[in-house]
Amino acid sequence: MEHESTFVPFPKIARLRRDILITEKIDGINAQIVIVPRGTYADGNLFGKPVADCGDFWIYAGSRNRWVTQEDDNFGFAGWVQDNKEELVKLGQGRHFGEWWGRGIQRGYGIQHRRFSLFNVSRWMLPNAIKSLPECCYIAPLLYSGTFSTEATDSALRCLEVAGSRAAPGFMNPEGIVVWHTAANVGFKQTLKDDGMPKSLVSNENTSSL
Repeated sequence: MEHESTFVPFPKIARLRRDILITEKIDGINAQIVIVPRGTYADGNLFGKPVADCGDFWIYAGSRNRWVTQEDDNFGFAGWVQDNKEELVKLGQGRHFGEWWGRGIQRGYGIQHRRFSLFNVSRWMLPNAIKSLPECCYIAPLLYSGTFSTEATDSALRCLEVAGSRAAPGFMNPEGIVVWHTAANVGFKQTLKDDGMPKSLVSNENTSSL
């Protein structure tokens, strides 16, 4: 408990009607890639064992809550990072979040392989975005870019409900949307089904298995 004499300012409140990005929420597993200069640590042991080394860089792979390696993998993500290290190093230094999805993961989306779709659409898709996207990567489909409104979120959901997934065209059971509020620097999610229930309690009849 904080001491009563400690001054705590009230946090700044972001304005609601500011720009948002709405992307399709892909039903897979959260994943991340971290790229650091090879000389940062002599043995590369910054976050544990690096998945790959590529030229001047170490590459690490993670799930939502742990680092993964080829010996302790998560649906083959670490192995995929190793196999595609020459392309992935083009992401640049830093931490890159995305969704690892496809065959055998959650909905599966009717595809026979797995994909890594990056979340940061503002970096890779919008005007003045970096254009050197690795050939092995995808981007979460952008459904709307503009001022916040409930009409925009409702329209994006209806689009997915009627036309199906944009990430996997032809798959008619998409999960929902992610709304990124740029002023507040926070994301919100909304699903087409069972939006009021925690995901852990929702039974997904379309979940694939290995």
